Amino acid sequence: MTVVRLTRMGRKKQPFYRIVVTDSRKRRDGGWIEKLGWYNPMTKEIKFDEERLSYWLGVGAKMSDRVKKITGK
Repeated sequence: MTVVRLTRMGRKKQPFYRIVVTDSRKRRDGGWIEKLGWYNPMTKEIKFDEERLSYWLGVGAKMSDRVKKITGK
């Protein structure tokens, strides 16, 4: 099953996350299928492609709780 979740980037104590579509069996920072956007918790900035997110949800991908909260979907 595919899932839309965050993958961590950035340095120690300066987290930066990518919003990605991945296989649910992979690790958090494992390979991903498609990058949909990014989220910076330090400045509360978020940018993502709503059209591609809608596509992936339409074909059966699930969203993680954190992605639901920050995207407002």
